[in-house]
Amino acid sequence: MPAVTIPHRSTDNPAPITQHQRLALLRQLVNRDDVPLQDRVAAVLVLLYAQPLTRITRLITDDIQHEDGKVLVRLGDPPSPVPAPSDGMLLDYLGQRPNTKTATNPDARWLFPGRRAGQPMTPEALAPRLRHLGFPTRPGRTAAIRQLVLQAPAPVIARMLGYNDDHTTRIAEAAGGTWRHYAPGDHSC
Repeated sequence: MPAVTIPHRSTDNPAPITQHQRLALLRQLVNRDDVPLQDRVAAVLVLLYAQPLTRITRLITDDIQHEDGKVLVRLGDPPSPVPAPSDGMLLDYLGQRPNTKTATNPDARWLFPGRRAGQPMTPEALAPRLRHLGFPTRPGRTAAIRQLVLQAPAPVIARMLGYNDDHTTRIAEAAGGTWRHYAPGDHSC
């Protein structure tokens, strides 16, 4: 057998986009009516909550809560608030999700219903759509999680977004977060 060379592929997180770029992308997503609403909502979930496409495509409509004039998305516990104007965009999307008018998906509960009966859209179907828009999914996720752990204690962010405490703590340390001495847990006595 001849020698085979297998190319190395790094699994490290890519360099994040800057906070300025992240906010500019969020503004663009809210204002671009030429981009399908489904793609804009998915991209907003990446940029605001650092969610991977594998988790975004598994969300159901019950994960979006509208109570007391506030829109919340349940990614962990407690649910995360959705800031304006993204909240309105998300509610608009709930009323016009694609692939729900067919005989196979009339009662689909998936936030991103797929073309196959009872199945959500796959990350492999969503990723090229976002790539076609020039949307930097992984660098956008990395920037979002870094910014979030700089604003609040890593364990709090982990619980709200469904991440592991150790993972967010490592990200906070790498980002130079000041919440290192935060003691997670219930402090009411």
